[in-house]
Amino acid sequence: MNTLQSPAQRRILWLAVGLAILTAVTYLLMVWNVLGVGDLQVDEKPAGIIYFAAGCYLVGGLLILLRNRGLLLFGAFINAMVLLFFFNLYQGRPAVIFSPGGLISKIAQILLEIALIYVIVLVWKRGKK
Repeated sequence: MNTLQSPAQRRILWLAVGLAILTAVTYLLMVWNVLGVGDLQVDEKPAGIIYFAAGCYLVGGLLILLRNRGLLLFGAFINAMVLLFFFNLYQGRPAVIFSPGGLISKIAQILLEIALIYVIVLVWKRGKK
């Protein structure tokens, strides 16, 4: 297992974990109607899929701690696909994109993507030495 040496590198790793957990929590808050998601109707936000997404972000966030290059790449790819899918699906519905649930979850996911790419680069550099 590759280790990240400096305190700054460890902070970025834990930031990525925190962002993944924050994303999971925002999905749960959306399904429990605590965070609004614009003009989405109940049938447009099936609870099963949202619970599954929250679970994936929670487990994925914890898997970041393994610093496994393959898992990190897979997580970054899936997260990017979720972002692209969301923006493609709701590009004509600004009420959804700019809703509290949409903004909080997507900002967390964009920051998570940046943190994952940073961790992937660090792990890759560590492996080349």
